[in-house]
Amino acid sequence: MLKKAQALQERMVQLRRTIHINPELGFDLPKTSALVAKTLAGLGIETQTGVGRSGVVARLGNGHGPVIGIRADMDALPIPEANDAPYKSQTPGKMHACGHDAHTAMLLGAAMLLKDEAFNGEIRLLFQPSEEQQDDDGASGATAMIADGAVDGLDATIALHVMGTVERGKIHIGNEYVMANVDTVYAGIIGTGGHGAIPHQANDPVFMAAPVLTALHGIVSRRISPTRPAVVTVGKISGGTAGNIIPDRVEMEITLRSFSDDVRRQLVEEVERALSIARALGGDYDMRVKPGYPALYNHPAVAGWIRDTAGQIIGPENVETPEPMMGAEDFAYMARANRGAMFFLGVKKPGGPDKFVHHPEFDIDETALPVGAAILAQTALRFVNGEVS
Repeated sequence: MLKKAQALQERMVQLRRTIHINPELGFDLPKTSALVAKTLAGLGIETQTGVGRSGVVARLGNGHGPVIGIRADMDALPIPEANDAPYKSQTPGKMHACGHDAHTAMLLGAAMLLKDEAFNGEIRLLFQPSEEQQDDDGASGATAMIADGAVDGLDATIALHVMGTVERGKIHIGNEYVMANVDTVYAGIIGTGGHGAIPHQANDPVFMAAPVLTALHGIVSRRISPTRPAVVTVGKISGGTAGNIIPDRVEMEITLRSFSDDVRRQLVEEVERALSIARALGGDYDMRVKPGYPALYNHPAVAGWIRDTAGQIIGPENVETPEPMMGAEDFAYMARANRGAMFFLGVKKPGGPDKFVHHPEFDIDETALPVGAAILAQTALRFVNGEVS
């Protein structure tokens, strides 16, 4: 399968660069979705467009047997590209800084590898919009596609994500929780404003924010069990207009990360407890929680299929088990809808610098594309052929 995929490398590179040059955000993916649908139609593969608003679903096989899905996300990020490559983004303020262009190209490559295979069952290709953002109602591309029935009847779902900190030719695949829940709290510390020369006649929210901040940073170390992973990050604090004016409000934005649902709930409760310190000091607070994505759980059996398949393709010495990450991924919704697992594909050039996702200079070693396509295709084929279960 890897040899076949390597023969398709130039085609996958072309697709990846076409998508990279024309990045699109969220659910608004007319060019990307059209390119995917056109490419699949050219392969003679049945497609359905407009799934989850702008997603594309394709089906291979006869449908009489096991059913597995392979998912790739298609959206970019609102980040100006700093690379000077011939395929640099031509849309100001937008770029594929998370590798979704590569994910889409590799799933199209997997379609090319699988289109002439005979098997009983179905391999469903899920090209998803809006992984990077949720709409005003909290919907992401995964939840929108699930609502449209894209994962109905699946026995398992697999996916990959590129990693610019892992060398090309290697993959990372973990069992159970591999990425975290994430929620955002928008909070306000409320006081009464006044003049800096007469602070006793005001109720300073900046002063009240100081013990609140200390309490927030004590949540993980003193309120959560040390055996339960959690992160509280106060990423933004703002208030005031001048050094001699006491403001009436200080704003905070806080992100909460965890793996278990009970710790997820406890973190919100503890943030509110910390904010309530403002009341003890004569002020007040308000808070709004914006729920993010749930933790990504790699089903051990599905992760095992990927691990075994990748070992056959690139050698077991190149298949590594990483520590769980506290980032988030909306593939978690699909993995919860049925058995699922995601692996992380190394795209760092040997000896080259680390390239972190969401960085304006993020780029990939394109020779990794056949590796990802081959692992996706071979894992799915082994499942529908009954080699793994």
